[in-house]
Amino acid sequence: MTTNNQPILNKIQLLKSLIIAILIGAVVLITAVLPAEYGLDPLGTGKLFGFSKLYQETKQIENNKTNSSLNFKKIKMEKLGSPQSTPTPSEADNPPPEVQYTEREDTIEVMVPAKKGIEYKFKSLKYGSTKYEWATNKGIVYIDFHGEVKQEKPPENVFYESYTLAYSNNMAGTLTAPFEGKHGWYFRNDTNEDIVVSIRLNGQYDLLK
Repeated sequence: MTTNNQPILNKIQLLKSLIIAILIGAVVLITAVLPAEYGLDPLGTGKLFGFSKLYQETKQIENNKTNSSLNFKKIKMEKLGSPQSTPTPSEADNPPPEVQYTEREDTIEVMVPAKKGIEYKFKSLKYGSTKYEWATNKGIVYIDFHGEVKQEKPPENVFYESYTLAYSNNMAGTLTAPFEGKHGWYFRNDTNEDIVVSIRLNGQYDLLK
């Protein structure tokens, strides 16, 4: 015959144990779980002990997954510019001017609505040089960086030359205009949220009125 020597807790002791367990759980919830899982830090303990960093890292991973989950289509060389059936305007062969546009610098913000596309262009004379950079406030956009020849009477199917096709959230470079006309970007936003593109220009160009 064996004897059970384990102590038997009375109701008061059980109640005390339950209250202590609840208090410990509440402390863990407030100091660790809320800052790490939900980004809530009412007492500042998450920042103090580093739990808030876990939430930020988790959000960054989620954002990266969202961006990388976009189904980017492979961009092929055949998509560059207007169709081969569209003739190159004779104005593209005009000589460059003796004087280019005065150098200037501008910063422009373009809002690209969700699931839509929008264009932004500036004017350049032939062989005018313009440095550019642009970046989104969030997410990735599809871009077609291209130019259109200036024509007195442009046809219905306008000739355009693509310089860059890409999916990106940031880009920089220099454009030496191959002809006089409008040059710039078509931005397409395939996400479910509006995206703001900040464009910075520096060089020999003029803004469209």
